[in-house]
Amino acid sequence: MTQTSFPSWPDVAADLIATAAGRAPADTVIRGGKWVNVHSREVLDGHDIAITAGRIACVVPDATYCTGPDTQVIEANGRYMIPGLCDAHMHIESGMLTPAEFARAVTPHGTTSMFTDPHEIANVLGLAGVRMMHDEALMQPVNIFTQMPSCAPSAPGLETTGHEITPDDVAEAMTWPGIIGLGEMMNFPGVAAADPKMLAEIAATQAAGKTVGGHYASPDLGPAFAAYVAGGPADDHEGTGEADAIARVRQGMRAMMRLGSAWYDVEKQITAITEKGLDPRNFILCTDDCHSGTLVNDGHMNRVLRHAIACGCDPLVALQMATINTATHFGLEREIGSLAPGRRADVILTSDLVTLPIELVIARGRIVAENGVSLAEFPHYDWPDTARNTVHLGHALTPDDFEIKAPDGANTARANIIGVVENQAPTKALKADLPVRDGLVDGTGDICQIALVERHRATGGVTNAFVSGFGYQGRMAMASTVAHDSHHMIVVGTDRAQMALAANRLAEVGGGITIFRDGQELALVELPIAGLMSDSPASDVAQAAERMMQAMRDCGCSLNNAYMQHSLLALVVIPELRISDKGLVDVRSFEPIPVLES
Repeated sequence: MTQTSFPSWPDVAADLIATAAGRAPADTVIRGGKWVNVHSREVLDGHDIAITAGRIACVVPDATYCTGPDTQVIEANGRYMIPGLCDAHMHIESGMLTPAEFARAVTPHGTTSMFTDPHEIANVLGLAGVRMMHDEALMQPVNIFTQMPSCAPSAPGLETTGHEITPDDVAEAMTWPGIIGLGEMMNFPGVAAADPKMLAEIAATQAAGKTVGGHYASPDLGPAFAAYVAGGPADDHEGTGEADAIARVRQGMRAMMRLGSAWYDVEKQITAITEKGLDPRNFILCTDDCHSGTLVNDGHMNRVLRHAIACGCDPLVALQMATINTATHFGLEREIGSLAPGRRADVILTSDLVTLPIELVIARGRIVAENGVSLAEFPHYDWPDTARNTVHLGHALTPDDFEIKAPDGANTARANIIGVVENQAPTKALKADLPVRDGLVDGTGDICQIALVERHRATGGVTNAFVSGFGYQGRMAMASTVAHDSHHMIVVGTDRAQMALAANRLAEVGGGITIFRDGQELALVELPIAGLMSDSPASDVAQAAERMMQAMRDCGCSLNNAYMQHSLLALVVIPELRISDKGLVDVRSFEPIPVLES
Protein backbone atom coordinates (compact mmCIF):
# COMPACT_ATOMS: atom_id res chain seq x y z
CA MET A 1 0.00 0.00 0.00
CA THR A 2 1.27 3.48 -0.91
CA GLN A 3 -0.13 6.27 1.19
CA THR A 4 -0.16 9.86 -0.05
CA SER A 5 2.59 11.73 1.78
CA PHE A 6 1.59 15.14 3.08
CA PRO A 7 3.80 17.09 5.44
CA SER A 8 2.57 18.24 8.82
CA TRP A 9 2.78 21.92 9.74
CA PRO A 10 5.93 21.52 11.90
CA ASP A 11 7.70 19.91 8.96
CA VAL A 12 7.19 22.95 6.72
CA ALA A 13 6.65 25.84 9.16
CA ALA A 14 10.02 27.39 8.35
CA ASP A 15 9.28 27.24 4.62
CA LEU A 16 5.85 28.84 5.08
CA ILE A 17 7.36 31.64 7.14
CA ALA A 18 10.11 32.21 4.56
CA THR A 19 7.54 32.53 1.78
CA ALA A 20 5.25 34.83 3.78
CA ALA A 21 8.24 37.03 4.65
CA GLY A 22 9.40 37.20 1.05
CA ARG A 23 12.65 35.35 1.70
CA ALA A 24 11.69 32.39 -0.53
CA PRO A 25 9.33 32.09 -3.50
CA ALA A 26 6.01 30.31 -3.26
CA ASP A 27 5.40 27.08 -5.12
CA THR A 28 2.07 28.42 -6.40
CA VAL A 29 0.29 31.76 -6.35
CA ILE A 30 -3.42 32.19 -7.04
CA ARG A 31 -3.56 35.76 -8.29
CA GLY A 32 -6.29 38.37 -8.38
CA GLY A 33 -9.26 36.78 -6.67
CA LYS A 34 -11.97 37.65 -4.18
CA TRP A 35 -10.93 36.18 -0.83
CA VAL A 36 -13.95 34.64 0.88
CA ASN A 37 -12.96 34.70 4.53
CA VAL A 38 -15.05 32.29 6.60
CA HIS A 39 -13.40 33.43 9.84
CA SER A 40 -14.68 37.00 9.53
CA ARG A 41 -17.57 36.23 7.16
CA GLU A 42 -16.60 38.77 4.53
CA VAL A 43 -15.45 38.95 0.92
CA LEU A 44 -12.22 40.86 0.27
CA ASP A 45 -11.56 41.83 -3.32
CA GLY A 46 -8.14 41.85 -4.97
CA HIS A 47 -6.18 39.23 -3.05
CA ASP A 48 -3.56 36.60 -3.82
CA ILE A 49 -2.94 33.27 -2.12
CA ALA A 50 0.66 32.07 -1.85
CA ILE A 51 1.12 28.32 -1.42
CA THR A 52 4.23 26.44 -0.30
CA ALA A 53 4.57 22.72 0.40
CA GLY A 54 0.83 22.21 -0.11
CA ARG A 55 -0.13 24.74 2.55
CA ILE A 56 -1.14 28.39 2.49
CA ALA A 57 1.79 30.65 3.34
CA CYS A 58 -0.12 33.92 3.15
CA VAL A 59 -3.17 35.65 1.73
CA VAL A 60 -2.22 39.21 0.74
CA PRO A 61 -3.32 41.97 -1.66
CA ASP A 62 -0.23 41.41 -3.79
CA ALA A 63 1.99 38.31 -3.62
CA THR A 64 4.45 39.56 -6.25
CA TYR A 65 7.09 39.81 -3.53
CA CYS A 66 7.03 36.04 -3.00
CA THR A 67 6.55 35.03 -6.64
CA GLY A 68 9.66 33.59 -8.25
CA PRO A 69 10.52 32.56 -11.80
CA ASP A 70 9.48 28.96 -11.10
CA THR A 71 6.31 29.81 -9.19
CA GLN A 72 3.15 28.41 -10.77
CA VAL A 73 0.70 31.30 -11.23
CA ILE A 74 -3.01 30.55 -11.39
CA GLU A 75 -5.11 33.49 -12.55
CA ALA A 76 -8.27 33.88 -10.53
CA ASN A 77 -9.43 36.68 -12.83
CA GLY A 78 -11.64 38.20 -10.18
CA ARG A 79 -13.36 34.96 -9.23
CA TYR A 80 -14.23 34.03 -5.66
CA MET A 81 -11.65 31.98 -3.80
CA ILE A 82 -13.47 29.76 -1.30
CA PRO A 83 -12.27 26.92 0.94
CA GLY A 84 -12.63 23.34 -0.26
CA LEU A 85 -15.93 21.93 0.95
CA CYS A 86 -16.17 19.52 3.89
CA ASP A 87 -18.74 16.73 4.29
CA ALA A 88 -19.10 16.35 8.04
CA HIS A 89 -20.92 13.01 8.07
CA MET A 90 -21.16 10.47 5.30
CA HIS A 91 -20.90 6.82 4.39
CA ILE A 92 -18.75 6.14 1.34
CA GLU A 93 -20.38 2.74 0.88
CA SER A 94 -23.72 4.44 0.19
CA GLY A 95 -22.22 5.69 -3.06
CA MET A 96 -21.68 2.03 -4.03
CA LEU A 97 -18.04 3.05 -4.58
CA THR A 98 -14.70 2.45 -2.91
CA PRO A 99 -13.00 5.44 -1.25
CA ALA A 100 -10.81 6.03 -4.32
CA GLU A 101 -13.70 6.11 -6.76
CA PHE A 102 -15.88 8.11 -4.37
CA ALA A 103 -13.12 10.71 -4.07
CA ARG A 104 -12.69 10.78 -7.85
CA ALA A 105 -16.44 11.43 -8.19
CA VAL A 106 -16.81 14.22 -5.62
CA THR A 107 -13.56 16.14 -6.08
CA PRO A 108 -14.80 17.92 -9.24
CA HIS A 109 -17.77 19.08 -7.16
CA GLY A 110 -15.42 20.84 -4.75
CA THR A 111 -15.42 18.37 -1.86
CA THR A 112 -11.85 18.22 -0.57
CA SER A 113 -12.49 16.89 2.95
CA MET A 114 -14.73 14.02 4.03
CA PHE A 115 -15.52 12.64 7.46
CA THR A 116 -16.56 9.08 6.78
CA ASP A 117 -18.06 6.39 8.96
CA PRO A 118 -17.50 2.97 7.32
CA HIS A 119 -19.95 1.16 9.56
CA GLU A 120 -21.47 -0.56 6.54
CA ILE A 121 -18.34 -2.60 5.85
CA ALA A 122 -17.80 -3.02 9.60
CA ASN A 123 -21.02 -5.02 9.78
CA VAL A 124 -19.80 -7.32 7.01
CA LEU A 125 -16.04 -7.62 7.64
CA GLY A 126 -15.47 -6.16 11.09
CA LEU A 127 -12.32 -4.29 12.08
CA ALA A 128 -10.43 -5.70 9.10
CA GLY A 129 -12.91 -4.07 6.72
CA VAL A 130 -12.61 -0.74 8.52
CA ARG A 131 -8.84 -0.93 8.14
CA MET A 132 -9.17 -1.53 4.40
CA MET A 133 -11.36 1.56 4.02
CA HIS A 134 -9.03 3.59 6.23
CA ASP A 135 -5.96 2.57 4.27
CA GLU A 136 -7.45 3.37 0.86
CA ALA A 137 -8.66 6.71 2.26
CA LEU A 138 -5.10 7.68 3.20
CA MET A 139 -3.91 6.99 -0.34
CA GLN A 140 -6.04 9.76 -1.87
CA PRO A 141 -4.98 13.29 -2.94
CA VAL A 142 -7.83 14.79 -0.90
CA ASN A 143 -8.60 14.57 2.81
CA ILE A 144 -10.61 11.53 3.91
CA PHE A 145 -10.83 11.27 7.68
CA THR A 146 -12.24 8.01 9.06
CA GLN A 147 -14.52 7.67 12.06
CA MET A 148 -14.25 4.31 13.79
CA PRO A 149 -17.68 2.63 13.64
CA SER A 150 -19.32 2.37 17.03
CA CYS A 151 -22.31 0.12 16.56
CA ALA A 152 -22.03 -3.22 14.83
CA PRO A 153 -24.64 -4.44 15.44
CA SER A 154 -26.53 -1.16 15.59
CA ALA A 155 -29.05 -2.64 18.04
CA PRO A 156 -27.63 -5.62 19.95
CA GLY A 157 -30.14 -8.43 20.36
CA LEU A 158 -32.33 -7.22 17.51
CA GLU A 159 -30.07 -8.21 14.59
CA THR A 160 -27.07 -10.40 13.78
CA THR A 161 -24.19 -8.92 11.82
CA GLY A 162 -21.28 -10.55 10.03
CA HIS A 163 -18.94 -9.16 12.69
CA GLU A 164 -19.22 -7.18 15.89
CA ILE A 165 -17.28 -4.11 16.93
CA THR A 166 -15.96 -4.12 20.51
CA PRO A 167 -14.49 -1.46 22.81
CA ASP A 168 -11.07 -3.07 22.26
CA ASP A 169 -11.53 -2.56 18.51
CA VAL A 170 -12.35 1.08 19.10
CA ALA A 171 -9.32 1.58 21.36
CA GLU A 172 -7.05 0.00 18.74
CA ALA A 173 -8.46 2.11 15.90
CA MET A 174 -7.89 5.31 17.87
CA THR A 175 -4.14 4.72 17.34
CA TRP A 176 -4.42 4.65 13.53
CA PRO A 177 -3.22 7.76 11.67
CA GLY A 178 -6.43 8.50 9.77
CA ILE A 179 -8.96 7.97 12.57
CA ILE A 180 -10.64 11.25 13.55
CA GLY A 181 -13.18 9.98 16.08
CA LEU A 182 -16.02 7.58 16.81
CA GLY A 183 -18.72 7.05 14.22
CA GLU A 184 -22.36 7.77 14.90
CA MET A 185 -23.51 6.23 18.16
CA MET A 186 -26.70 4.63 16.82
CA ASN A 187 -27.49 2.63 19.91
CA PHE A 188 -29.10 5.64 21.55
CA PRO A 189 -31.19 3.53 23.96
CA GLY A 190 -27.96 1.87 25.08
CA VAL A 191 -26.25 5.20 25.74
CA ALA A 192 -29.31 6.54 27.58
CA ALA A 193 -29.32 3.37 29.69
CA ALA A 194 -25.56 3.70 30.41
CA ASP A 195 -24.74 0.44 28.65
CA PRO A 196 -21.14 -0.42 29.69
CA LYS A 197 -20.04 -1.39 26.17
CA MET A 198 -21.26 1.87 24.64
CA LEU A 199 -19.73 3.95 27.42
CA ALA A 200 -16.42 2.09 27.05
CA GLU A 201 -16.29 2.98 23.35
CA ILE A 202 -17.07 6.62 24.09
CA ALA A 203 -14.47 6.70 26.87
CA ALA A 204 -11.78 5.25 24.59
CA THR A 205 -12.52 7.94 22.04
CA GLN A 206 -12.48 10.78 24.52
CA ALA A 207 -9.27 9.45 26.07
CA ALA A 208 -7.70 9.77 22.62
CA GLY A 209 -8.92 13.38 22.44
CA LYS A 210 -11.22 12.68 19.51
CA THR A 211 -14.83 13.44 18.60
CA VAL A 212 -17.80 11.20 19.37
CA GLY A 213 -20.42 11.14 16.61
CA GLY A 214 -24.10 11.04 17.47
CA HIS A 215 -27.28 9.51 16.10
CA TYR A 216 -30.44 10.20 18.09
CA ALA A 217 -33.30 8.97 15.89
CA SER A 218 -36.18 9.59 18.23
CA PRO A 219 -38.74 12.42 18.42
CA ASP A 220 -38.57 12.25 22.24
CA LEU A 221 -36.71 15.37 23.39
CA GLY A 222 -37.34 14.70 27.07
CA PRO A 223 -35.28 12.73 29.62
CA ALA A 224 -34.16 10.12 27.06
CA PHE A 225 -32.59 12.84 24.93
CA ALA A 226 -31.01 14.50 27.97
CA ALA A 227 -29.52 11.17 29.00
CA TYR A 228 -28.13 10.59 25.50
CA VAL A 229 -26.44 14.00 25.42
CA ALA A 230 -24.97 13.36 28.88
CA GLY A 231 -23.44 10.19 27.44
CA GLY A 232 -21.02 12.15 25.29
CA PRO A 233 -22.09 12.31 21.60
CA ALA A 234 -21.02 15.69 20.24
CA ASP A 235 -23.21 16.00 17.16
CA ASP A 236 -26.34 14.61 15.55
CA HIS A 237 -27.62 14.37 11.99
CA GLU A 238 -30.97 12.65 12.62
CA GLY A 239 -33.01 15.78 13.18
CA THR A 240 -35.85 16.36 10.73
CA GLY A 241 -37.42 19.60 11.98
CA GLU A 242 -36.58 22.99 13.45
CA ALA A 243 -37.22 21.85 17.03
CA ASP A 244 -34.70 19.03 16.61
CA ALA A 245 -31.95 21.39 15.48
CA ILE A 246 -32.65 23.89 18.23
CA ALA A 247 -32.71 21.22 20.94
CA ARG A 248 -29.34 19.90 19.88
CA VAL A 249 -27.45 23.20 19.78
CA ARG A 250 -28.99 24.32 23.06
CA GLN A 251 -27.54 21.21 24.69
CA GLY A 252 -24.05 21.87 23.30
CA MET A 253 -24.21 19.53 20.33
CA ARG A 254 -23.59 20.42 16.70
CA ALA A 255 -26.72 20.07 14.61
CA MET A 256 -25.75 18.39 11.34
CA MET A 257 -28.36 19.10 8.68
CA ARG A 258 -28.32 16.61 5.83
CA LEU A 259 -29.23 16.60 2.19
CA GLY A 260 -28.54 13.18 0.73
CA SER A 261 -30.03 11.26 -2.14
CA ALA A 262 -33.21 10.63 -0.18
CA TRP A 263 -32.91 12.77 2.98
CA TYR A 264 -34.23 16.32 2.64
CA ASP A 265 -33.76 17.59 6.17
CA VAL A 266 -32.07 20.97 5.58
CA GLU A 267 -35.14 23.00 4.63
CA LYS A 268 -37.11 22.24 7.79
CA GLN A 269 -34.17 22.80 10.14
CA ILE A 270 -32.36 25.79 8.68
CA THR A 271 -35.17 28.06 9.84
CA ALA A 272 -33.52 27.88 13.25
CA ILE A 273 -30.96 30.21 11.69
CA THR A 274 -32.91 32.07 9.00
CA GLU A 275 -36.04 32.76 11.06
CA LYS A 276 -35.19 32.16 14.72
CA GLY A 277 -31.80 33.86 14.41
CA LEU A 278 -29.75 31.27 16.29
CA ASP A 279 -25.96 31.51 16.14
CA PRO A 280 -24.95 29.49 13.04
CA ARG A 281 -21.56 28.42 14.40
CA ASN A 282 -22.97 25.18 15.79
CA PHE A 283 -24.81 24.18 12.61
CA ILE A 284 -23.12 21.99 10.02
CA LEU A 285 -24.10 20.70 6.57
CA CYS A 286 -23.59 17.08 5.49
CA THR A 287 -24.89 14.45 3.06
CA ASP A 288 -25.02 11.22 5.13
CA ASP A 289 -25.93 8.98 2.16
CA CYS A 290 -25.52 9.74 -1.54
CA HIS A 291 -25.68 7.10 -4.23
CA SER A 292 -23.50 7.25 -7.34
CA GLY A 293 -26.24 8.66 -9.56
CA THR A 294 -26.60 11.72 -7.34
CA LEU A 295 -22.83 12.22 -7.27
CA VAL A 296 -22.43 12.03 -11.04
CA ASN A 297 -25.55 13.95 -12.05
CA ASP A 298 -26.34 16.39 -9.24
CA GLY A 299 -23.24 16.96 -7.16
CA HIS A 300 -22.13 16.48 -3.59
CA MET A 301 -21.51 19.18 -0.97
CA ASN A 302 -21.91 21.87 -3.65
CA ARG A 303 -25.47 20.55 -4.06
CA VAL A 304 -26.06 20.84 -0.31
CA LEU A 305 -24.65 24.35 -0.24
CA ARG A 306 -26.82 25.52 -3.14
CA HIS A 307 -29.86 23.98 -1.46
CA ALA A 308 -29.18 25.76 1.85
CA ILE A 309 -28.88 29.07 0.00
CA ALA A 310 -32.11 28.36 -1.89
CA CYS A 311 -33.77 27.79 1.51
CA GLY A 312 -32.96 31.39 2.44
CA CYS A 313 -29.57 31.04 4.10
CA ASP A 314 -27.00 33.77 3.55
CA PRO A 315 -24.37 32.33 1.15
CA LEU A 316 -21.48 33.14 3.50
CA VAL A 317 -23.25 31.53 6.46
CA ALA A 318 -24.02 28.45 4.37
CA LEU A 319 -20.37 28.29 3.32
CA GLN A 320 -19.26 28.44 6.95
CA MET A 321 -21.52 25.47 7.68
CA ALA A 322 -19.76 23.48 4.95
CA THR A 323 -16.20 24.49 5.86
CA ILE A 324 -14.94 26.11 9.05
CA ASN A 325 -17.77 24.89 11.30
CA THR A 326 -16.96 21.30 10.33
CA ALA A 327 -13.22 21.78 10.77
CA THR A 328 -13.70 23.34 14.20
CA HIS A 329 -16.00 20.55 15.32
CA PHE A 330 -13.37 17.90 14.61
CA GLY A 331 -10.47 19.91 16.03
CA LEU A 332 -9.01 20.63 12.61
CA GLU A 333 -9.48 24.39 12.42
CA ARG A 334 -5.72 24.85 11.96
CA GLU A 335 -5.64 22.30 9.11
CA ILE A 336 -8.69 22.70 6.88
CA GLY A 337 -11.89 24.67 6.42
CA SER A 338 -10.56 28.14 5.62
CA LEU A 339 -8.15 30.10 3.46
CA ALA A 340 -5.65 31.22 6.05
CA PRO A 341 -1.91 30.77 6.71
CA GLY A 342 -0.79 27.28 7.69
CA ARG A 343 -3.91 25.54 6.43
CA ARG A 344 -3.88 22.92 3.73
CA ALA A 345 -4.26 24.70 0.41
CA ASP A 346 -7.72 23.37 -0.44
CA VAL A 347 -9.18 26.08 -2.67
CA ILE A 348 -12.12 26.41 -5.07
CA LEU A 349 -12.41 29.10 -7.73
CA THR A 350 -16.00 30.00 -8.58
CA SER A 351 -17.57 32.89 -10.43
CA ASP A 352 -20.73 33.00 -8.30
CA LEU A 353 -21.43 32.39 -4.61
CA VAL A 354 -25.08 31.48 -5.13
CA THR A 355 -25.16 29.15 -8.12
CA LEU A 356 -21.66 27.97 -7.16
CA PRO A 357 -20.13 26.70 -10.40
CA ILE A 358 -17.06 24.69 -9.40
CA GLU A 359 -14.55 25.93 -11.96
CA LEU A 360 -11.21 24.96 -10.43
CA VAL A 361 -10.42 22.73 -7.46
CA ILE A 362 -7.07 22.75 -5.70
CA ALA A 363 -6.31 20.22 -2.96
CA ARG A 364 -3.13 20.38 -0.89
CA GLY A 365 -1.78 22.93 -3.32
CA ARG A 366 -2.31 20.92 -6.49
CA ILE A 367 -4.96 21.27 -9.17
CA VAL A 368 -7.16 18.17 -8.88
CA ALA A 369 -10.19 19.11 -11.00
CA GLU A 370 -11.29 21.73 -13.50
CA ASN A 371 -14.74 22.42 -14.96
CA GLY A 372 -16.15 19.12 -13.73
CA VAL A 373 -13.24 16.95 -14.85
CA SER A 374 -10.97 15.12 -12.41
CA LEU A 375 -7.27 15.70 -13.10
CA ALA A 376 -5.65 13.74 -10.26
CA GLU A 377 -4.74 10.12 -9.62
CA PHE A 378 -6.89 8.26 -7.09
CA PRO A 379 -4.99 5.08 -6.13
CA HIS A 380 -6.82 1.83 -5.39
CA TYR A 381 -6.29 -0.51 -2.46
CA ASP A 382 -5.65 -4.16 -3.32
CA TRP A 383 -8.92 -5.59 -2.00
CA PRO A 384 -8.41 -9.25 -0.95
CA ASP A 385 -10.64 -12.23 -1.76
CA THR A 386 -12.05 -12.10 1.76
CA ALA A 387 -13.62 -8.76 0.85
CA ARG A 388 -14.96 -10.02 -2.48
CA ASN A 389 -16.63 -13.25 -1.35
CA THR A 390 -19.24 -12.27 1.21
CA VAL A 391 -22.63 -13.61 0.04
CA HIS A 392 -23.31 -17.00 1.67
CA LEU A 393 -26.92 -18.20 1.54
CA GLY A 394 -26.44 -21.81 2.64
CA HIS A 395 -28.73 -23.16 -0.09
CA ALA A 396 -30.41 -22.07 -3.29
CA LEU A 397 -33.65 -20.36 -2.35
CA THR A 398 -37.06 -21.43 -3.68
CA PRO A 399 -40.49 -19.76 -3.63
CA ASP A 400 -41.31 -21.82 -0.53
CA ASP A 401 -38.71 -19.84 1.45
CA PHE A 402 -40.86 -16.72 1.06
CA GLU A 403 -44.19 -18.14 2.22
CA ILE A 404 -46.12 -16.52 5.07
CA LYS A 405 -48.55 -19.11 6.41
CA ALA A 406 -51.99 -18.00 7.60
CA PRO A 407 -53.66 -19.20 10.79
CA ASP A 408 -55.62 -22.40 10.24
CA GLY A 409 -58.96 -21.81 8.57
CA ALA A 410 -58.49 -18.05 8.15
CA ASN A 411 -59.82 -16.21 5.10
CA THR A 412 -57.99 -12.99 6.00
CA ALA A 413 -55.14 -12.14 8.33
CA ARG A 414 -54.39 -8.96 10.26
CA ALA A 415 -50.80 -7.94 9.48
CA ASN A 416 -48.29 -5.43 10.82
CA ILE A 417 -46.85 -3.61 7.82
CA ILE A 418 -43.78 -1.43 7.26
CA GLY A 419 -44.95 1.83 5.67
CA VAL A 420 -42.34 3.64 3.56
CA VAL A 421 -42.28 7.47 3.85
CA GLU A 422 -40.97 9.30 0.80
CA ASN A 423 -37.74 11.31 1.30
CA GLN A 424 -37.43 10.36 4.98
CA ALA A 425 -35.57 7.70 6.90
CA PRO A 426 -38.41 6.91 9.37
CA THR A 427 -41.14 4.45 8.38
CA LYS A 428 -44.72 4.10 9.62
CA ALA A 429 -46.16 1.20 11.59
CA LEU A 430 -49.27 0.22 9.66
CA LYS A 431 -51.88 -2.53 9.93
CA ALA A 432 -54.11 -4.11 7.29
CA ASP A 433 -56.31 -7.15 6.73
CA LEU A 434 -54.71 -9.22 3.96
CA PRO A 435 -56.23 -12.00 1.85
CA VAL A 436 -55.41 -15.68 2.36
CA ARG A 437 -55.01 -17.96 -0.65
CA ASP A 438 -54.28 -21.67 -0.31
CA GLY A 439 -53.29 -21.16 3.31
CA LEU A 440 -50.80 -18.38 2.54
CA VAL A 441 -51.10 -14.66 3.29
CA ASP A 442 -50.64 -12.45 0.22
CA GLY A 443 -50.12 -8.76 -0.26
CA THR A 444 -52.83 -6.72 -1.93
CA GLY A 445 -52.91 -3.37 -3.67
CA ASP A 446 -49.83 -1.39 -2.65
CA ILE A 447 -48.80 -3.97 -0.03
CA CYS A 448 -46.19 -6.49 -1.14
CA GLN A 449 -43.81 -8.87 0.58
CA ILE A 450 -40.44 -8.12 2.09
CA ALA A 451 -37.87 -10.69 3.16
CA LEU A 452 -34.54 -10.45 4.92
CA VAL A 453 -32.21 -13.24 3.77
CA GLU A 454 -29.25 -14.07 6.03
CA ARG A 455 -26.04 -13.85 3.98
CA HIS A 456 -23.09 -13.73 6.39
CA ARG A 457 -23.01 -17.20 7.97
CA ALA A 458 -24.91 -19.35 5.44
CA THR A 459 -27.66 -20.18 7.94
CA GLY A 460 -30.31 -20.30 5.24
CA GLY A 461 -32.52 -18.08 7.36
CA VAL A 462 -35.29 -16.02 5.75
CA THR A 463 -37.48 -13.54 7.65
CA ASN A 464 -40.72 -12.63 5.87
CA ALA A 465 -43.07 -9.68 6.38
CA PHE A 466 -45.00 -7.01 4.45
CA VAL A 467 -44.20 -3.50 3.22
CA SER A 468 -46.25 -0.76 1.57
CA GLY A 469 -45.44 2.43 -0.32
CA PHE A 470 -43.42 1.24 -3.31
CA GLY A 471 -46.39 0.88 -5.65
CA TYR A 472 -45.07 -2.20 -7.42
CA GLN A 473 -47.28 -3.92 -9.99
CA GLY A 474 -47.12 -7.22 -11.87
CA ARG A 475 -44.89 -10.19 -11.03
CA MET A 476 -41.60 -8.68 -9.85
CA ALA A 477 -38.95 -8.65 -7.17
CA MET A 478 -36.00 -6.49 -6.17
CA ALA A 479 -33.08 -7.79 -4.09
CA SER A 480 -30.13 -5.94 -2.56
CA THR A 481 -27.16 -6.93 -0.40
CA VAL A 482 -27.03 -3.29 0.70
CA ALA A 483 -29.29 -3.47 3.74
CA HIS A 484 -28.35 -0.92 6.36
CA ASP A 485 -26.89 -1.68 8.78
CA SER A 486 -26.60 -5.45 9.12
CA HIS A 487 -26.26 -5.81 5.34
CA HIS A 488 -27.95 -9.12 4.97
CA MET A 489 -30.06 -9.27 1.81
CA ILE A 490 -33.38 -7.44 1.46
CA VAL A 491 -35.84 -8.80 -1.11
CA VAL A 492 -39.08 -6.92 -1.88
CA GLY A 493 -41.54 -8.36 -4.33
CA THR A 494 -45.04 -9.16 -5.44
CA ASP A 495 -44.25 -12.75 -6.45
CA ARG A 496 -42.39 -15.41 -4.47
CA ALA A 497 -40.85 -17.03 -7.55
CA GLN A 498 -39.34 -13.71 -8.64
CA MET A 499 -38.05 -13.16 -5.10
CA ALA A 500 -36.18 -16.47 -5.22
CA LEU A 501 -34.70 -15.66 -8.63
CA ALA A 502 -33.46 -12.28 -7.46
CA ALA A 503 -31.90 -13.60 -4.25
CA ASN A 504 -30.08 -16.44 -6.01
CA ARG A 505 -28.78 -14.06 -8.66
CA LEU A 506 -27.04 -11.90 -6.06
CA ALA A 507 -25.44 -14.98 -4.53
CA GLU A 508 -24.15 -15.85 -7.98
CA VAL A 509 -22.51 -12.45 -8.67
CA GLY A 510 -21.20 -11.81 -5.14
CA GLY A 511 -23.57 -9.06 -4.16
CA GLY A 512 -25.29 -5.96 -5.47
CA ILE A 513 -28.81 -5.06 -6.58
CA THR A 514 -31.06 -6.81 -9.07
CA ILE A 515 -34.64 -6.55 -10.32
CA PHE A 516 -36.60 -9.39 -11.91
CA ARG A 517 -39.97 -9.27 -13.65
CA ASP A 518 -41.74 -12.26 -15.18
CA GLY A 519 -38.60 -14.37 -14.93
CA GLN A 520 -36.32 -11.86 -16.67
CA GLU A 521 -33.60 -9.71 -15.10
CA LEU A 522 -34.35 -6.04 -15.82
CA ALA A 523 -31.28 -4.55 -14.14
CA LEU A 524 -28.17 -5.53 -12.22
CA VAL A 525 -25.70 -3.43 -10.23
CA GLU A 526 -22.74 -5.59 -9.30
CA LEU A 527 -21.15 -4.66 -5.95
CA PRO A 528 -18.47 -7.30 -5.44
CA ILE A 529 -16.63 -5.68 -2.52
CA ALA A 530 -18.43 -6.74 0.67
CA GLY A 531 -21.65 -6.79 -1.36
CA LEU A 532 -21.62 -3.00 -0.89
CA MET A 533 -19.19 -1.36 -3.30
CA SER A 534 -17.71 -1.44 -6.76
CA ASP A 535 -14.19 -0.36 -7.66
CA SER A 536 -15.40 0.64 -11.13
CA PRO A 537 -15.59 4.35 -12.02
CA ALA A 538 -18.54 6.25 -10.59
CA SER A 539 -19.91 6.96 -14.07
CA ASP A 540 -20.16 3.22 -14.81
CA VAL A 541 -21.80 2.47 -11.48
CA ALA A 542 -24.15 5.43 -11.91
CA GLN A 543 -25.27 4.13 -15.30
CA ALA A 544 -26.00 0.71 -13.82
CA ALA A 545 -27.80 2.38 -10.91
CA GLU A 546 -29.91 4.47 -13.29
CA ARG A 547 -30.95 1.31 -15.15
CA MET A 548 -31.89 -0.14 -11.77
CA MET A 549 -33.98 2.88 -10.83
CA GLN A 550 -35.63 2.91 -14.23
CA ALA A 551 -36.50 -0.76 -13.71
CA MET A 552 -38.09 0.18 -10.39
CA ARG A 553 -40.18 2.79 -12.20
CA ASP A 554 -41.08 0.29 -14.90
CA CYS A 555 -42.39 -1.97 -12.13
CA GLY A 556 -44.70 0.79 -10.87
CA CYS A 557 -42.58 2.59 -8.26
CA SER A 558 -42.80 6.39 -8.36
CA LEU A 559 -41.06 7.25 -5.07
CA ASN A 560 -38.18 9.70 -5.19
CA ASN A 561 -34.92 7.77 -4.75
CA ALA A 562 -36.83 4.65 -3.83
CA TYR A 563 -33.66 2.56 -3.76
CA MET A 564 -32.49 4.38 -0.64
CA GLN A 565 -35.80 3.54 1.03
CA HIS A 566 -35.36 -0.11 0.04
CA SER A 567 -31.83 -0.28 1.44
CA LEU A 568 -32.86 1.13 4.85
CA LEU A 569 -35.71 -1.26 5.60
CA ALA A 570 -33.47 -3.29 7.94
CA LEU A 571 -32.16 -0.29 9.91
CA VAL A 572 -33.41 -1.26 13.36
CA VAL A 573 -32.43 2.02 15.04
CA ILE A 574 -34.83 4.29 13.14
CA PRO A 575 -38.56 4.16 13.93
CA GLU A 576 -41.12 2.91 13.43
CA LEU A 577 -40.99 -0.62 11.92
CA ARG A 578 -38.00 -2.49 10.45
CA ILE A 579 -37.12 -6.05 9.52
CA SER A 580 -34.14 -8.06 10.76
CA ASP A 581 -32.98 -11.66 10.90
CA LYS A 582 -34.69 -11.73 14.31
CA GLY A 583 -38.09 -10.80 12.86
CA LEU A 584 -40.20 -7.65 12.55
CA VAL A 585 -38.97 -4.97 14.97
CA ASP A 586 -40.95 -2.11 16.50
CA VAL A 587 -38.22 0.53 16.91
CA ARG A 588 -40.44 2.68 19.11
CA SER A 589 -40.20 0.06 21.86
CA PHE A 590 -37.17 -1.86 20.54
CA GLU A 591 -39.17 -5.06 20.72
CA PRO A 592 -39.91 -7.77 18.12
CA ILE A 593 -43.55 -7.92 17.08
CA PRO A 594 -45.42 -10.61 15.14
CA VAL A 595 -46.00 -10.20 11.42
CA LEU A 596 -49.55 -11.53 11.85
CA GLU A 597 -51.70 -10.62 14.80
CA SER A 598 -53.61 -13.46 16.41
